[in-house]
Amino acid sequence: MPLAGTVASGPTAARRRHLVRLLLVALFGLGIAMVVPGIAQAEGEAVAGTLTTSRSGPIEGVEITVSTPDGDEVEVVESDADGRWSVDLPGPGQYVVSIDAEALPDGVTLSGEDSRTVTVDTGRRQPVAFGLVDGSSGSGSGGVRAIQLLVDGLRFGLLIAICAVGLSLIYGTTGLTNFAHGELVTIGAIAAWFINVEGGVPLILAALIAMVVGAAVGAVNELGLWRPLRRRGTGLIAALVVSIGLSLLLRYLVQIVYGGRSNPYGDYQTGRSVDYGLFRMTNADLFTIIICVVVLVLVALMLQRTKIGKAMRAVADNRDLAASSGIDVNRVILVVWVLGGALAALGGVLLGLSDQVQWDMGFRLLLLMFAGVTLGGLGTAYGALVGSLVVGVFVQMSTLVIPSDVKYVGGLLLLIVILVIRPQGILGSRARIG
Repeated sequence: MPLAGTVASGPTAARRRHLVRLLLVALFGLGIAMVVPGIAQAEGEAVAGTLTTSRSGPIEGVEITVSTPDGDEVEVVESDADGRWSVDLPGPGQYVVSIDAEALPDGVTLSGEDSRTVTVDTGRRQPVAFGLVDGSSGSGSGGVRAIQLLVDGLRFGLLIAICAVGLSLIYGTTGLTNFAHGELVTIGAIAAWFINVEGGVPLILAALIAMVVGAAVGAVNELGLWRPLRRRGTGLIAALVVSIGLSLLLRYLVQIVYGGRSNPYGDYQTGRSVDYGLFRMTNADLFTIIICVVVLVLVALMLQRTKIGKAMRAVADNRDLAASSGIDVNRVILVVWVLGGALAALGGVLLGLSDQVQWDMGFRLLLLMFAGVTLGGLGTAYGALVGSLVVGVFVQMSTLVIPSDVKYVGGLLLLIVILVIRPQGILGSRARIG
């Protein structure tokens, strides 16, 4: 009996210590979120953008004027040979950014107003985009605009999918809703940028190294944090809170190391679109689609044909039954984290090709990843693929009827509508057994 009492009191004390650690992790993450923006403010506030069209490519020599709402001029700059421009600001607040439409080359016109009012937060490098039309979309050889948007949506959906598959597998095998998964995307993109730009390594090799880095970060996450928490019996809600704190910590650590810049890779700074008849696409976007399709097919084959893939599916379906069948559940979960980290890193590299590399790029993609995973069916890799494709296509196609600035809202509205009709998602099961 004394032994039983001792055993009972041990876990109780351990749980108390565990709860204290959870609170410390959460508070530490929130503290970093409040403190670090002040540190990162050394980067300063700025507005920046790129002037380019599908047919003409980068547009050089166009004046951009930045002023305050009262009309006080901050600075006038010209776009460089790559079409990029940037203006450092005296501080956060509202600014008016104007473009000299008369300086645009022949055949290129503005599709909207020649000025934009933007709000710049503390330490933020705010992107500003002007709609430029060169006749390549919606008419002539550019094809119907809907087809162009459909192709863009498929590319965007594949990008979401390659990042979301790992998120879905992690949820399926552990039940963890990992809010820090977006930071794996960012880490992969920034690791490839440092290796490519600072190290002078070709981007393809840099991407492969970044995938190794992402896999290593995923393994460290599992071995250093999540496995010990599971052994201590941490609940899923507490683990979710920890993942939010970890997300904040990693995001602002990345900002300290990388800064608030928005930079392209050294090998693919700009590129002109190629006319494919009904649509136009840059070579980088074409390679992105091909790589995503090949990798997703390989992942599907791995899940269906290999022992470790079948073990992943077994653990996702019923972890206790899989363990009783002789499957090493911890080993399977570790492989899932390694695979998820590598796929997220690759997705970050591919996203950086089109959107450039930014310190919060993964966080901005996270909501769409969750939308794709939930829409397709929680815990299923194939559901994540289908849901991500639906979200990507709908987000791009929605710009036919709504402004592009709020297109992500359309994807979330689609999620709500489909879940009202089919709560388990497109490929999700109505009920899980076990």
